[in-house]
Amino acid sequence: MSVAAMWSISLLLFLVVAAVVALLLEAVRRTAKQIRTAAGAIWTQGQLVANNTIQIPMLLNRTTRIVERIGGQIQIIDGATQAIESHAAGCPGCPQCVLGKKE
Repeated sequence: MSVAAMWSISLLLFLVVAAVVALLLEAVRRTAKQIRTAAGAIWTQGQLVANNTIQIPMLLNRTTRIVERIGGQIQIIDGATQAIESHAAGCPGCPQCVLGKKE
């Protein structure tokens, strides 16, 4: 085999190996890009979850205050209802006296 043939075979073999390496590197680059995109999406969703998690105690605190106010109003309404019931039980003129229609 001549030196020129050896050089030709070596050069051809080098080009094939370089092409395979280039293809593999391109595959690695594409995969890395997909991973980066997915990681960015995960990061964004994680921040949204963290933001919502921070707001939950504040919303629960506000809800608790509203429920306490409603509970206070329920006690007032219950007291008024009991007073009306007590009055109506002993008043022969009800419901006219409650409505302000005295005879």
